[in-house]
Amino acid sequence: MASKPGILTEWPWKPLGSYKHVVLAPWAMHSIYCFIGSRKSERDYAYFLIFPFLLLRMLHDQIWISLSRYRTAKRNNRIVDKAIEFDQVDRERNWDDQIVFNGLIFYIVRMLIPPSYSNLRFWRSDGVILTILVHMGPVEFLYYWFHRALHHHYLYSRYHSHHHSSVVTEPITSVIHPFAEHIVYFLLFAIPLVTTMVLKNASIASFVGYIIYVDFMNNMGHCNFEFIPMWLFTVFPPLKFLMYTPSYHSLHHTQFRTNYSLFMPIYDYIYGTIDRSSDSVYEKSLKRSGEEEEESADDVDVVHLTHLTTPESIYHLRIGFASLASKPHRYTYTLSQWYLQLLWPFTASCSVLVSWIYGRTFVSESNTLDKLKLQTWVVPRYIVQYNLPWRREAINSLIEEAILEADAKGVKVISLGLLNQGEELNRNGEIYLERQPNKLKIKVVDGSSLAAAVVVNSLPKTTAHVLLRGTVTANKVANAVASSLCQMGIKVSFS
Repeated sequence: MASKPGILTEWPWKPLGSYKHVVLAPWAMHSIYCFIGSRKSERDYAYFLIFPFLLLRMLHDQIWISLSRYRTAKRNNRIVDKAIEFDQVDRERNWDDQIVFNGLIFYIVRMLIPPSYSNLRFWRSDGVILTILVHMGPVEFLYYWFHRALHHHYLYSRYHSHHHSSVVTEPITSVIHPFAEHIVYFLLFAIPLVTTMVLKNASIASFVGYIIYVDFMNNMGHCNFEFIPMWLFTVFPPLKFLMYTPSYHSLHHTQFRTNYSLFMPIYDYIYGTIDRSSDSVYEKSLKRSGEEEEESADDVDVVHLTHLTTPESIYHLRIGFASLASKPHRYTYTLSQWYLQLLWPFTASCSVLVSWIYGRTFVSESNTLDKLKLQTWVVPRYIVQYNLPWRREAINSLIEEAILEADAKGVKVISLGLLNQGEELNRNGEIYLERQPNKLKIKVVDGSSLAAAVVVNSLPKTTAHVLLRGTVTANKVANAVASSLCQMGIKVSFS
């Protein structure tokens, strides 16, 4: 939310919550009905393809989200090396609002324009070239000055400060704006589309290609990891005026008063708003893939080793869906999660790929708690595999490899989560200590030992006698507490 919210800040369908997508349902069903009920020669492909195209845009954005969070967790080529705050995660949850908005506009415009304008050919070269030229000229120019106007204190405090609340950006940060801003952005990006429509050289390729280009560049500019190779600018030097890099736009979020351009920095060069450190930040971010990346990996203090539970649990990781990652995993879905059932074939194929490609654990999340740096590593195996006796040795090998890798990187503590600490699997982790006697510097703990440590460390230092009540012998945590207290010379009694 902006510091002083102006008019048209909230989206019209905010009261609908997670059911906001129903506003598209009547249009989508009507387009399908018209497509099926028409003769082949009379079918309006442009109208029918609007809904699949919206789904494609959502998938494209989600791929960027997952890729960015995976690279951020590994800290590869990271530009701003800071953690993302929880309020940013909540603020950016409704990133698909702009896709719903665009979809409604597309459907309404299609209903209003004459059929001669809506029956588009798949490809027209003149329309594609015109779209490129109009974007490079009017769109980039108008956006630059509109963006500078948004940084005036009056508009900034009422609108644009909402976007700049995110200093450490993610791909979805690119579309987190008040509703009023999105109206202006849509009008800007509609200029090439309307121009080609009026001149009757529009095509499905020019429409889809241009919107995908805008989405791609928006996501790229906010992904917070640098990947554009330096040789591109060496081979074609003018490219630095025609295409920005993730580090280029990241500087706008950290410096605020530089690098205003949309996707083409040429206007920053023309009007003198280019950040002087743009080249050095770009080069520094690229170099982080080498020695600096290895150094940053060695800075991790604690690793939590977890595993997948069901094929759908991949979506509950932070690299998956934010709306699911923020909630406990359930084995049944609510009505608002209907899309997960439709994704089942995709989920099953992805699960096979994950198990096959990741022959070892992978990093899914990085966090910082005060000065403590933590990572979550995931064993790409499911509960059903843990319950198969003939799979236990292979799973144990994966866990042991993760422990040895963490130990080699200087990690101080590794916590075995969920079924990674089973009695039948590895005797709660003791098997790894037996296999590596006097070699491991890392502390291998599980949930019970962590709980026991909390209890023991909460006792006053002058404690001499502790009474434990209940069924202590059958309680793993109580046993661990009693054992620790005895080692400390504290008398323990049971009742």
